[in-house]
Amino acid sequence: MKLKLALCSAAAVAVFAAAPTAQAKTFKWSSASDIPTLDIHSQNNALGNGVHAAIFDSLVYYNSSTFKVEPQLATSWREVSPTQVRFTLRSGVKFSDGSALTADDVVYSLTRAMSKTSNYAIFTQGIDKVVKVNDSTVDLIMKGSNPVLLNQLTELRIMSKAWAEKNNSVEPKDIRTKDETFSHRNAMGSGPYMVKEWQPDQKLVLIKNPNYWGNAPTNVTEIVYTPIKAEATRVAALLSGELDFVLDPSPQDLARMRAHANLKVIDGVENRTIFFGLDQFRDELPGSNVKGKNPLKDLRVRKALYQAIDIDAINRVTMRGLSQPTGALVAPQVNGWTEATHKRHPYDPAAAKAQLTEAGYPAGFEVDFACPNNRYINDEEICQAVTAMWAKIGVKAKLRTLPLVTYFPMIQRYEASIYMLGWGVPTFDALYSLQSLTRSVGTGGDGNYNAGRYSNQRMDYLVDRVKSETDLPVRNRMLTEALQLQNDTVAHIPLHNQVIPWAMKKTIDVVHRADNRLDWRLIKVN
Repeated sequence: MKLKLALCSAAAVAVFAAAPTAQAKTFKWSSASDIPTLDIHSQNNALGNGVHAAIFDSLVYYNSSTFKVEPQLATSWREVSPTQVRFTLRSGVKFSDGSALTADDVVYSLTRAMSKTSNYAIFTQGIDKVVKVNDSTVDLIMKGSNPVLLNQLTELRIMSKAWAEKNNSVEPKDIRTKDETFSHRNAMGSGPYMVKEWQPDQKLVLIKNPNYWGNAPTNVTEIVYTPIKAEATRVAALLSGELDFVLDPSPQDLARMRAHANLKVIDGVENRTIFFGLDQFRDELPGSNVKGKNPLKDLRVRKALYQAIDIDAINRVTMRGLSQPTGALVAPQVNGWTEATHKRHPYDPAAAKAQLTEAGYPAGFEVDFACPNNRYINDEEICQAVTAMWAKIGVKAKLRTLPLVTYFPMIQRYEASIYMLGWGVPTFDALYSLQSLTRSVGTGGDGNYNAGRYSNQRMDYLVDRVKSETDLPVRNRMLTEALQLQNDTVAHIPLHNQVIPWAMKKTIDVVHRADNRLDWRLIKVN
């Protein structure tokens, strides 16, 4: 399998060995949107995943400083055979209700992540089944070799089987429907914190889990999250002292916050790429003035839309320099990225207009354009700027913006012609993006966020080969070829990698992570 499966011991996680600090503190933080759900397998959303990590544990997790995989609920793991990996579970772990965590919970949770209503099948890629060996040992039976298995497992959190059965939450909430399960608004895990209350779009309160198995080095006993859509309101709350931390401060306010005597700002490039997806499936686009055919199926049209975008203007004006323009579908930290795939098609409105004319649309056309308004940095403003740029070549994009909670279910129902998406890579391997975004829609995570239903036979071949290829030089060449194929066929229109500033009081200590999430074990309020 060629995984990094050397025997690992619990001692490797020094973070849990530190002594608790004195004087209990509340940590008050905010960003533009709320989490979509408390169900750990319902909606694969980065903000939600980060919050879930405070409540639930996974078998393994990333070290926030090195981003190397380290033990969490599993203390060690080894290959029994090339298609069988054995995990030894940490002893004495309890859920927040005091019940013991056992192999049954692990088998149930990983199997639940593979269910039809789960949005986490991308993380179970390559797993055939999960088998209990005994109460403290679990085997993952693989369909074949999987060189990124451990990275995938960092996002597969463990819940109580008994709790799910008692509360009619055996299956994950289906993101595509309005039906709710108990696990959508409630949670019970083994992580350092537990849910006290959640009022969607208003407030989420977490308190320390009294049965937590670790000894996290933090004095934070309560976490209060308040989603605040308006940028000015978030900044005002931080400046007034009502908030301790803002995950997504507005670029235009950064200079003022950096100069403030009581605040500090720390920056880092996120492993998240912002891009536009395009409907390349339907024969006719709803709401378009083009009847009987779909302009977005034509490569010349897709390339025209790409080359009409002045990405440098967006970087300079809209993002205030807080973006890294790119032609790649993944950020530089991700395995498979190269300088060649990073190169953009040049900004050239004249060439864009000529391609539209060649494709049969000399006067342009009308098209639906959907964007979130509270998920990514200046998401709505970016889409407004692009709408104006497309208008200059005759494309009349009918922009509609929606909040995160309704936006993602909408695009997964294939209800948008052109849409914005930002894709982080928790595995730090391009397979995660390629399988989700460019593989033809299928099962087991294939195309689960390919909302434009792009399909290319060569792409499917490359993605499927990469899933189990263990010759790393060969595998990396195929990843790079697939990323270049995405560029050449304009499967999506990449914009930029986000540069993430975090703003906070000077009394707050946190570790900035490339996945733009807080490590709840390391937050300290001085």
